[in-house]
Formats: sequence, C-alpha cells, structure tokens
Amino acid sequence: MSKKLSLSRRTLLRGAGALMALPLLERMVPGTARAAEALPTARRLAVFYVPNGIHMQKWTPTGTGATWELTPSLQPLAPVKSDVLVISGLANDSGRPDGDGHHAAGTAALLSCTKAFKTEGTDFHAGISMDQVIANHLAQQKATRYPSLELGNDAGRGIGNCDSGYACPYANNISWAGPRTPMAKEARPKAVFDRLFAGVDPGTTQAQIEKRRAYGLSIIDFVREDATTLQKQLGATDRRKLDEYFTSVRDLEKQMEALGQQGITCGSQVAPSEDEDPRTKTKAMMDLIVLAFQCDLTRVATFMMANARSNKVYGFLGLSGGHHAYSHHQYVQSNYDALARIDRWEVEQYAYLVRRLKESQDGPGASLLDSSLVYFTSEVEDGNAHIHRNLPVLLAGKGGGAVGTDRHLRAPGMPIANLYISMMRAMGVPNVTTFGADGTGELAGLGG
Repeated sequence: MSKKLSLSRRTLLRGAGALMALPLLERMVPGTARAAEALPTARRLAVFYVPNGIHMQKWTPTGTGATWELTPSLQPLAPVKSDVLVISGLANDSGRPDGDGHHAAGTAALLSCTKAFKTEGTDFHAGISMDQVIANHLAQQKATRYPSLELGNDAGRGIGNCDSGYACPYANNISWAGPRTPMAKEARPKAVFDRLFAGVDPGTTQAQIEKRRAYGLSIIDFVREDATTLQKQLGATDRRKLDEYFTSVRDLEKQMEALGQQGITCGSQVAPSEDEDPRTKTKAMMDLIVLAFQCDLTRVATFMMANARSNKVYGFLGLSGGHHAYSHHQYVQSNYDALARIDRWEVEQYAYLVRRLKESQDGPGASLLDSSLVYFTSEVEDGNAHIHRNLPVLLAGKGGGAVGTDRHLRAPGMPIANLYISMMRAMGVPNVTTFGADGTGELAGLGG
C-alpha cells in the first residue's frame, strides 16, 4: 500500500504473500461534505434455504399487513421483526415432479421456477436461477471480486440417484448458472475463509504459502505492518471500525480452528464428516456472508442448511429421529413437535444473519441490511403432503427501498417467480418482465 493514502473499496492489505480485503471506511467516501451523495448504491442478495418444508401451523401469522404477530416458529425474529416481511400463499408449480421425487425436483426449481428433467444420469437439465441472473448482471459491471458465493453445510453426492429417480445435482444445488450447470457449493468454512480473506499475492511462491500456513498464525499477523501504516492515517471512527473488523476476522478464524478444518490444497476434495456440529458450522457460514458483503467481495450469496431430503439428526435439540422422517409426520403430534423445534432453530440461524447485517455499517447512516434482500424458503410447504404451494417465505431488508417490512403479505396462488422478478429488479437487473415457467411480472404489494 502506498505511503500516500489513497483508499477505494478495492484497497487490499498485503504482507508475507497474503492479501486481505477491507471493510467500507469513511476515508473511502470522497469528502465529508459530499457523504450523502457518495452513499453506496450497491444491492446485495442472500438466500437461506432449509429442506423438508415447515410445520406451517406454528409458522403462519394470523394477522395481515402491519397487524401481524410472531408465531412460535417465528419468535426468534423478535429482535429484527421491523426488518422482516412474511409472505404467504406463493406457489412454485414447476417444483412438482414427474411421479415422486418432490424434494429434489422442488429444490432444482427453487430459484429457477423451471421444471427439472427427471433423470438419474448426467443428462440433468434445469434452468438458470434468479441469483445467477443477478450475478451475471453484476459481473458485467465488474462490481466485485466474486460474482457470487454458493455455500452449504453438506457437500452431498455428485452423481447418481438422490430422490426417487432424480439425479443428485438437483438435490444438492439451488444455484444454477444454466440448464446444465449447477453452481456447486462450498461446504468447508475454512476453504471459504481462505478464498475470501486469506488471499494469496500472485507473486507468492508455493513454498511461501506453505510456510505461512505452517506457522498457524492469523492472516492479520501477516498484514499487520500494512495495517499499522493504514491506521496512522485514519480518523478515530475508521480506526475503531478497522479494529472491530480485525476482531470479527480473528473470531472467524477461531471458529475455523474449532471446526478442525485444514487448509485447502490442490486436488483436495474431502467432504465434511457426518458429525460436524451444524450450530458452529452455520454460524461460521453466516459470518462469512456478512464479511464478504462488508468488504464488497461479492453481492450475491446462497446458503443451504442441508441438501434436499436431508435426514440429519439434530441431537442438540433433544431429538433422536431424522429431519426427513419427522417431516413425514402422518399427523402425529410428537412429529409436529419435533418439526416445530427444528423450524425454530433454523429461523434462529436466519435471524442471526439478519441481525449481523443490521449491525454492519454500509456508509454514513446506513446498514448492510438496508441495501440487502435476505430471503428464506424451502422446496415444499409440508413434507408429508409434498405441497409446492403456500411455500414458507421470509424476506428481510429493504433492498434499497424496494420492500416494505414489518408486515405479513398474503398472495394466495401467485407464482413465486413474480417475487423473483421483483427481487431481480430491486437488485438492478433491467427489463425483467418474465421469469421461469410462470413469472408474469412483479409481485403486487411488495413495497407496502
């Protein structure tokens, strides 16, 4: 970094073969007097997917509009209630399978609203997902280092049958760059961290990289000299913000260490072990999304809590059965109770992401959440009936003013593709009037 201070959103700290991105600092905004005009106009999208549907009886608010109240499953949203919109009644008819296979077919169509071709082979065929439409638009502007991030807790199988004749790529991916191109997610937080924040200087040799890893030190230690030079030239507010950012990065590194993750090497494709604690892993992934947005490394991120039809056992919730098995509740109260416990925990993780974004600054007087859309959904409404209508939908953040929050919006029978058209338009994609198999225009009432 030059001794003469010149900061842009793409300024990097360097040291010992490492690169580290910076958060938005006041010094990056050109002039205090022009701060209002220089506010970032970036929009951001985060998608939070959960498998197997929701126990809707404990999910759906009774009131509509601004009179809505939090239900038991939505109670974790209390601290961010004013920032959330609940939408009921949306349908994704393209998620209905040919025969059985509702989970994989629904997941393949989750963000594309395009019916998946039923196959167990490599001739799978779906549609481009709305997050990738947005990522493609942003890539043309060269707005960020990474057009999008695809994250999840489980890697899953790459080939074969994963749900009643539907190939595994359908069950393992919600993000699709095209009909034949699923965007494989990264399920190792340490690999994501290294990719985002422990970048390697192009001039660094492999020996230097291995030496740095062998020390086991923080990335902050390697860029400290550059950081010290920078801090001397910053005002008090920016110094405090940089200290908070370094603390967040170091806390995230400690999470990586707690997970026992190893550094990524070429050719290393090791799936996470079955006993990885989803609490620790999910929190790490949420923190990674927040920091990636904060540093403007990407503006589009998707996260899969688990793959479609997941039968994960959440023992820490006091449950002994698998999630998918509980979702086939057969109207048994004990199964309902187990599902409600899982649903509430999933909403807690979503609420954590929303809260972190709300606490993160994005220019003078604005938070990351103000400019973001944070979307929560599942591939089916009810895991027993396999219904692809009245899907569970949460949308947090205002997307720069496109969304009216602290409401419950009913849109019975409306295609979820219309919501996606509105979201794509809010993210700056121009001239979107149709999408998927049934998207006909923007969703009425989204702005309040």
